[in-house]
Amino acid sequence: MKLFDLSGEVATVIGASGVIGGAIAEGLAEAGAKVAVIARSPQNGEARTKSIRDKGGAAAYFKADATETAQLREACAAIEKQLGPTSVLVNCAGGNDSKTTITPENPFEKIPLEAWKANYHLNLVGGALLPCQIFGPGMLARKKGSIINIASVSAHLPLSRVASYSAAKASVVNLSMFLAREWGSRGIRVNTITPGFFPADQNKALLFQEDGAPTERTRSIWLHTPMGRFGDASELVGAAIFLASPRASSFVTGADLRVDGGFLCQTI
Repeated sequence: MKLFDLSGEVATVIGASGVIGGAIAEGLAEAGAKVAVIARSPQNGEARTKSIRDKGGAAAYFKADATETAQLREACAAIEKQLGPTSVLVNCAGGNDSKTTITPENPFEKIPLEAWKANYHLNLVGGALLPCQIFGPGMLARKKGSIINIASVSAHLPLSRVASYSAAKASVVNLSMFLAREWGSRGIRVNTITPGFFPADQNKALLFQEDGAPTERTRSIWLHTPMGRFGDASELVGAAIFLASPRASSFVTGADLRVDGGFLCQTI
C-alpha cells in the first residue's frame, strides 16, 4: 500500500455538501476511498456525489441531519450495507448562527440563551459528539478507524463576535483529545484539523460587503495572517488525506493539525 493510498477505505463525510466538507470528500475519493456523502439537503448532497463520480471517484449520498440520532443511525447502517463499514469519519457539520453573532445591537449579554444552546448543539453535538457515538462502536468492534473532527482557529483564540461558535469549537478539540486517549489502544485514531479563514456561505456576510469589497474584518484577518490571504478549501485536502491514511499517520492521534496560513502564530 502506498503511503497516502486510501484504496479499500470507506470515508463518511458529514457536511459534505459544504465548501470545506465538499473539498475533503472529493479529495478522499481521489485518493481511492469510497465516499459516503452525508448532508441534510438531497439536492446539495446528490450534486456533491455526482461531482465525485464525474471525476472517476466512488460515492453515494445518504440523507441525515448530524444532530439527529435516529437519522445518523439509519445512515450508518445504510452506508455499511451499500459501501461497507466506515473506516474514516470526517465531521464537517457546523456553522455560526447570526442570532449569536455579537454586534453593537446584539451584545453578548443580550444573546438569547436558546440561540446560544442551538449554536453550541450544532457545532459540538452535531459537529463531533453524536457522529462519534454512532460511528465509533463499529470502528471499535473492527479495531480500525480514523476520525477527523473539523475545529477552527477560534477554538484556540476567542475571536470577536462569535463567542458561542468559539466555545463550541474549543469543546470539539477537547473532546477529540479525550477520545484519542480513550480509543487509542483500541485501534481508533482521533484528530482535529484547525482551518484558518476559508470563505464560505456561513461567514460571507462578515467577510465581504454586498459589492464584493472586503470588510474591515477581512482586512484585519489578512493583516493577522502571515501568508496575507484567505485559504482555499482545496488546501485542506492534504491534511485530511494524511490523517485518514492508515500508513501515513499510523502513530498520530490526539493531534490538532493547523491549516491557517500562520494565523495562530501571529502576535505583534
